[in-house]
Amino acid sequence: MPTVPALDELQRRRSEKWYGHGEGVIAATVAEMDFELAEPIAAALHDAVSRSDLGYVSSLPSSLGTAFAGFAQRRLDWKVDPDRVTLVPDVMVGLIELCRVIAPGGSIGFATAGYPPFFEQLPAAGFSLVPMPLLTDGSFDLDRLTAHLRDGLDILILANPHNPTGRTLPYDELTRIADLCAQYGAWVLADEIHAPLVLPGAKHVPWLEVSDAARSCGISLTSASKAFNLAGLKAALLVTASDRAQDVLRRLPITNDQVGLLGLVASEAAFSAGDEWLDDVLRQLDRNRAVIAANLPEGITWTPPQATYVAWLDCAGASLGQDPAEFFLERARVALSPGRNYDPAANTFTRLNFGTSEELLTEMLHRMASAVS
Repeated sequence: MPTVPALDELQRRRSEKWYGHGEGVIAATVAEMDFELAEPIAAALHDAVSRSDLGYVSSLPSSLGTAFAGFAQRRLDWKVDPDRVTLVPDVMVGLIELCRVIAPGGSIGFATAGYPPFFEQLPAAGFSLVPMPLLTDGSFDLDRLTAHLRDGLDILILANPHNPTGRTLPYDELTRIADLCAQYGAWVLADEIHAPLVLPGAKHVPWLEVSDAARSCGISLTSASKAFNLAGLKAALLVTASDRAQDVLRRLPITNDQVGLLGLVASEAAFSAGDEWLDDVLRQLDRNRAVIAANLPEGITWTPPQATYVAWLDCAGASLGQDPAEFFLERARVALSPGRNYDPAANTFTRLNFGTSEELLTEMLHRMASAVS
């Protein structure tokens, strides 16, 4: 079972999730897990520090490409050519730079609710946003996508699994998206950073395994950061499966020395030797879904996520006002993510990070229930 430190020790961490909250607040905000590092990753990092090996990255080592290809085949049924793997500092940087190469100043669509940096960083980089609200069952609105493609949509960012709902997109839906985007000449940038975190009962379909159309018009972006809790080490991967897509990557201005060397070291250890730890984490996350289902405060509804460690909670029935996250911080000493960060219209929603121990999650939910009652 993965280990989670006590609350007072977690509050000594300096990462975004835990830093800056008041004493006794349980943080369940940004997508960081509380589990201690996988031993092979910790050992690899300690070894690098002991060598004072903290310089620039010169190139993507063949060992990392091979490690990721093996991981993708074992875990995701995804056949990756190691020679078509490219390093970038993180997935968001990769997305922005790809958009700049493909369609400078163009239009970028994505499903909403969506990842907050899409709303913040893409307009700052000169792009126009085309939000596409999900259907009531959480599926992608293909009719809306078709209309936007007819209007000249340049790029679709496809988060699969989706953040914040945790839904995995089925093969038929992905096939239709690929056919439509290929038909209208739009690119698909598939954000698959949460793919290793698919929970029991669901399956992830890698974008580049969908069809020839998907491979021609798409590029996949991924990282060990979410599944292995390495976000601060700055290393992500772009993966292609067509010459057309590979030509786009050759035009990127990103250089290897912008990637963190410790991120490269940790990623290689994660992909080559992290399976046992990840299996334990997935079992814990599955148990945590059951804990949420059994202890969800009255008036709050959800659809249990198929992947990730975040729960998208609708608090409309609990009458908590226009900011449930603020309510729970003030009344329960639990820090959650405001729904409006993911969709300006999602005022009744909040996102709960359950990548923690059953004990801490249970305490969190009991505090929330007491505040609601």
